[in-house]
Amino acid sequence: MAERTTLARPYARAVFELTGDGAARQRWSDRLAALMQVVTHPEVEPLLTSPRLSAEELAGVVAEVAGVEDDQGKNFVRVVADARRLQLMPEIAAVYEQLRAEAEGALDVEVASAQPLSEAQQEQLAIALQRRMGREIRLHARVDESLIGGAIIRAGDTTIDGSVQGKLARLSSALVH
Repeated sequence: MAERTTLARPYARAVFELTGDGAARQRWSDRLAALMQVVTHPEVEPLLTSPRLSAEELAGVVAEVAGVEDDQGKNFVRVVADARRLQLMPEIAAVYEQLRAEAEGALDVEVASAQPLSEAQQEQLAIALQRRMGREIRLHARVDESLIGGAIIRAGDTTIDGSVQGKLARLSSALVH
């Protein structure tokens, strides 16, 4: 995973440097999200490594399906396709969003909880994290029933594991050692 992120970073940085203001950044966020959906689609994924399609043909197909119509967007898709790196689009989009959040003084936080969080709980958590991190928090909550109970919070390089699964793993490790 880290290797894929390393390979994706130059593309994400190049796109980020092209964007100037919030509106352009949002357009690229939307564009990268659409490209990510296309390249991860089960019918498109096998085409990404197929020797039958040239990079130019592949770029054309992906751009058309994703709705990329402007020259700048098409050129980006062509460059990534020429390097045979279209399968890295999820990582490119993720790195781009990190760069965007950093520039905007925001922090994307992922919360995985065993049970769905209510709006009030999400708001409380966002306020507490904003105080702790000193940045605007964009909270993304999801349910992971394998956690048994509690939650895991990932904010940048910080991970807070308050899950029952994590506590059991730490207890097991402590008992073994």
